[in-house]
Parts: sequence; C-alpha cells; structure tokens
Amino acid sequence: MDTELARTFLAVLDTGTFIRAAERLNVSQTTVTARIKTLERLLGSQLFERGRHGASPTPEGQRFQPHASALLQVWERARHHVHLAPEQRCLLAVGGEQSLWSPLLLDWLVWMRRHHPDIGLRTHVEEPASLLGKVERGLLDFAVMYSPLYHPELVTEQLQEERLIMVTTEPGGLIGAPDRYVYVDWGDDFSRRHDQAFPSLRRSNVFVGLGPLALNYILTVGGAGYFRERVARPYLDTGRLHRVPQTPEFPYPSYVVWSQARQPEGMMRAIAGLKAVA
Repeated sequence: MDTELARTFLAVLDTGTFIRAAERLNVSQTTVTARIKTLERLLGSQLFERGRHGASPTPEGQRFQPHASALLQVWERARHHVHLAPEQRCLLAVGGEQSLWSPLLLDWLVWMRRHHPDIGLRTHVEEPASLLGKVERGLLDFAVMYSPLYHPELVTEQLQEERLIMVTTEPGGLIGAPDRYVYVDWGDDFSRRHDQAFPSLRRSNVFVGLGPLALNYILTVGGAGYFRERVARPYLDTGRLHRVPQTPEFPYPSYVVWSQARQPEGMMRAIAGLKAVA
C-alpha cells in the first residue's frame, strides 16, 4: 500500500475535514478525495461518513486507524535502517513516558553513545497504553514506563524504585495557602492514594500533567506538590525546596518492557545500559 494513502487517511481523521487535511498535506482537496476513495476501494470498506460538518470515521475507519499508524511507523523504521551510518551495526526503536526522559533516559542516551556507538537509536515519547501496544506489535523494541499493565507476551523488569515526596518552597516545610498547592498527575494509583490522604487537596487550583513542568512552576512562583525524590534532591540540598513533614511517601517505580518473541541485535546491551544508569 502507498504510504501516502495512510498518511492522508490519518490527516483526515485528525483534522475532521478533507479541506483541512489538504491544507496540512499541501495538496488539493481533489487529491485527498481521490486518495481516500482509492484506499476505500483497496480495503473494500467505507472509511468516512461525509456530512455538512466534516468527515467522521466509520467503525471500519476506526479499526483501520492503528494499522495506518503502524504502516507509517514501519516505513519510517525501514527508511532509517537503510540509511544507518557505516559505523552502526543495528537500529533500536525505544519509547518512554515523557516524565522519564529527564534524567533517566537522557542519561541512558549519553551512556549508549559512550559505550555502544555502533547501535543506532530512534526514540519516541508516548502515553503508556500506546507504548505497550507498539512493543506488542514490534514497532518498538522496548519501552520504559511507570506501572505497565500485565501482558502475557511481554517481559517486565523493574528499573528503579522511585519515591514521590511532598516538597514546598516555604521555609519550615509549610504547604502555605491551599491555593499554592500544585496537583501533579502521577497516574491513577497515585491519585487514589493521594486523594485518600489529602481529600481537601483534590481540588487544587493548578493541575499539571507533567512532573518536570510542575517543578519548574513552583520553583518560579512558589508552592508545594508531590515530586520524585531523586529529581527534588538537588533543590532540597541547596535549600530551594523543603520536605513537608509528616506527609506520606508514595512508591513510583519505573519498568522496562519488551516482547518475549523479539530480541533484536543490541537490545539486551541497551537494556543493560538502562540498568547501569538507573
């Protein structure tokens, strides 16, 4: 299948109209229409319902979406593999949750360049469910994440035992006014434990979905919140942050996940590097 057909399908799905998809792809609306019709003919199914308010996917279109994404990713991986640098023997596709890139995966990238420059790397930032799905389908060789769901065909190993602690910019370890508390989204398990411990802090004025962003926020304007101890430690040591006394700590381990059926060249060396820097 022509990858442009899959790319056009995803553009229509994302923008909701053939017109905006044409603008995104820098082609005419007629071209977009022709590509979608060709794709529908190849699949033998209608992929979109056209109406006055745009194009919405049919059930068949919804089922085709992950396959279209996978097709483009496989193509990109093949293209990078063909163009590997002469000194590189193999290529690994690696994914991780956004909050794990600093510092864990960044340290790992540096470690890989120093110890295994012969391994090419393609890195991706994804949501946990997407990471697991791509490892299962072979689009990623392995992924690093928090709290992966059990899957019988995937191997899961713990990398590090992280803890979430409450810190504040207020001297003496005071939270300050409730509106100074920042609620950081550390996942469902944290939310459940946190809300049981602090029911009055569930409705924080500031809700942030990314830990590093929330940390920079309170360091700039002041406040309190839960953060990874390893990341907060330098600021605790210099006095920019303070532990809030008599508050619970919450476990937050990270894991590496890969498929039992696939162990491409270089993968176990790369995972050994993760364990070395964790």
